[in-house]
Amino acid sequence: MYRNACSHPTLTLIDRPGQFTLIDRPGAPHAGRRPRSGCGIILGVTPRSDVVGSLLRPAYLREARQGAREGRVAPEALRSAEDRAVREAIALQEAAGLDVITDGELRRSSWVITIPLREEAAARAPLAGFEFLPADPGWWSLWKEPDGRRAQVWTNPTRPFITKPIQVARDVVSDEYAFLRANARARTKFTIPSPSWHRIFWHRDYSRAAYPTPEDFLRAVARYLREQVVPKIVALGGDYIQMDAPNYAQWHVDRDNRAAFESWGHDMAAELVADAEIDNTVFDGVRGVTRGVHICRGNAPGGRWLANGGYESIAPQVFPRLTHYDRLLLEYDTPRAGDFGPLRHVRPEATVVLGLFTTKQGALEDAALVEARIREATRYVPLERLAVSPQCGFASGEAGNPLTPEQQEAKLRRVVEVARRVWPG
Repeated sequence: MYRNACSHPTLTLIDRPGQFTLIDRPGAPHAGRRPRSGCGIILGVTPRSDVVGSLLRPAYLREARQGAREGRVAPEALRSAEDRAVREAIALQEAAGLDVITDGELRRSSWVITIPLREEAAARAPLAGFEFLPADPGWWSLWKEPDGRRAQVWTNPTRPFITKPIQVARDVVSDEYAFLRANARARTKFTIPSPSWHRIFWHRDYSRAAYPTPEDFLRAVARYLREQVVPKIVALGGDYIQMDAPNYAQWHVDRDNRAAFESWGHDMAAELVADAEIDNTVFDGVRGVTRGVHICRGNAPGGRWLANGGYESIAPQVFPRLTHYDRLLLEYDTPRAGDFGPLRHVRPEATVVLGLFTTKQGALEDAALVEARIREATRYVPLERLAVSPQCGFASGEAGNPLTPEQQEAKLRRVVEVARRVWPG
């Protein structure tokens, strides 16, 4: 069992699922003051203004990373550029007033960090045991343009597949999260792909020698996260960890996508249940940490998306099985996400973070309309168990989404504005 080990000389910590309360101890030195970042803890309330993860990468960082790929920029120089970008991301989010911040995932070429989607990123992967091997585009063929036309996003003849038992090749916590914790004043969050997402890296011909079934592989990833990632986050004083699991929506809620996976030999009903049960094991025995899962329908450069359909087809099977998760971050920025009805399946102990701000384009949401949608969701989940965020990151890949840094900042500030109006105090 893990417990957040941080402490403060004037404050007593009481932890509840998904929430922390700090009680001032009268008479203690500096009583009444809020700790600098303390343990990354919000005083007294569940975080209401959240972010999913990635932020737009500044031009100098993209240039440095491209230079590193071409051998023109030394690793030390790239690291310096990343440090600068993360400090700027921290300042941006803290100035906006967000209850929770990330490092913008700025040290990554993609949110898919554990095993890279493209061969050029292999050297940065925390896990080893995969190879790029010939294969059809598979799920890559399902991406759509903003208007719904089929997108051509994958032209490579190879894809990454697990071929050997996984090994840890890089300490992603020390490499990424330690810097964020050392430099942030606000509460911080670490994001990483869920075990279930890794199903795409198992191939019936390439992977069976290492893992006889895809579930065997997913359990190995879950064990890596539970034993190699979670305790290191906790040891650094981190108290919010988010699993990214877009696969639940991308592969299951869209009828055409689901049919495509079935044509490739997948038992979608069985896999949906297995994925939720395996994802739930990541936080076995973990307390004193907010445990989140993010589900969306695809977020690619140019505003591309992957799935169309509400949560009703997955909610009864997935939401009740995530018993070790306190916080569900759900995409709700377009009609493609459906209505709030499926939220009735969320466990009464869990908070739902409504992703009502779109990162796919720059137009700023009307605060009153967002507030009205939050009130609408209270038909299914009480207001005290709701929060608000963008529907996804602003740059799931290096290219980023079609909006400017100024528009990104305006959206973050509007998230905070709405949260403070809906949940004052």
